[in-house]
Amino acid sequence: MTVTTDADITGTLATSAEVGIKYIRWGFGLFVFGLVIGFVPLAHYMHGSFEPVGEEFLKNVTLWWGCAFTLAVYVAQIGSLAMITIGLCYVVLSRDDGTRSLTAGERIAPALCAIGILTEFIAGFAGYYAVAAVWPNFYYMPVTEGKVTWLALQGVCIAIYLLGVMYAYGGIRRAAGLQQ
Repeated sequence: MTVTTDADITGTLATSAEVGIKYIRWGFGLFVFGLVIGFVPLAHYMHGSFEPVGEEFLKNVTLWWGCAFTLAVYVAQIGSLAMITIGLCYVVLSRDDGTRSLTAGERIAPALCAIGILTEFIAGFAGYYAVAAVWPNFYYMPVTEGKVTWLALQGVCIAIYLLGVMYAYGGIRRAAGLQQ
């Protein structure tokens, strides 16, 4: 015999423990993803070590010493570790009060965080090439419009992630009795 929960029926997360487990599962998966995509900047640096570097390049490197994809890697790695931590908080606090009701924001927060990390990857990688199609070589030359556009795309993705973290932060504070 199986037990049917509210989450099975509605497709939403019903308890703090379920929200915590969702954070932990997504967090671990996205952490491995971040480790894998971490080889892209390494390959970029290795390839770049064989290329001649001119004076103009050295004057205009403004983002992470020449690899355009470092921000996407960092967001995936650090954001996923934060998701694991948030999930552990939910699981631990659910032991104190497993019947606490969750807000709608808390229920969608794990999805917001995961979507934010994944879209940051897409904006960082595919967005780079899309922006470079409009402003060729924008990253390595002083093309402000291209840099601002590309970083704004990534900023929106990080804001989606941050919204999920803010929902979780409020829920954790309520569960810990720090906020009414």
